[in-house]
Amino acid sequence: MENLTLPNQMDFDFDSGVLCLDYANTVDWHASDHPEDSLPTCADLVAWGVAAGLVTRAEAGELLRRAEHAPDEMAQRFDAAIHLREAIFRIFRNIAVKEPVDQADVDILTTFWQRSAPYIRYTAAGDGIKREWAFPSIDLLRILGPVALSAVDLLERGERDRVGMCADDRGCGWLFYDTSRNRSRRWCSMESCGNRAKAQRHYRRSRQAA
Repeated sequence: MENLTLPNQMDFDFDSGVLCLDYANTVDWHASDHPEDSLPTCADLVAWGVAAGLVTRAEAGELLRRAEHAPDEMAQRFDAAIHLREAIFRIFRNIAVKEPVDQADVDILTTFWQRSAPYIRYTAAGDGIKREWAFPSIDLLRILGPVALSAVDLLERGERDRVGMCADDRGCGWLFYDTSRNRSRRWCSMESCGNRAKAQRHYRRSRQAA
């Protein structure tokens, strides 16, 4: 496997405003009966990690080599990564729609956070401190650790009432962190679901006027 190639990193979107929500959004139509997974393979997850700035291309190459040489081990770790994604989605979807959070999902997130926390290092940076990761080896935790930390930070220190889910009635399911002053964001983006809703409103008004 000399010439390692990654899936197209341009296929990923980072519009939610928070890393953990971007990770949850690697499924299109997440709230529908026909979800479309953007991370069907371990290589796709690694490519997402590169696009998110969590691993370098050299580290990605090492992860892909490890996946080739220890496929069963990496398959188990990949399955765990997808379980983490789905737990994060369910936690913040429930927060967005004001429903109780399932303890089982919190336990999945806690497990990843506990595995990741020992590798956080704080160093002096001017008049403050800087948080860095110091993983001892190349592992998927380089991607999943920062994602888990992002989710814990949002749950503990973020304004959880700013977490929203796209209002598209087809079940888009994308999550976002609403930074608007009056907390009025309703769509994953105006270019996709927002435009469709706008077009539908225009059509209905035109019909009523006619």
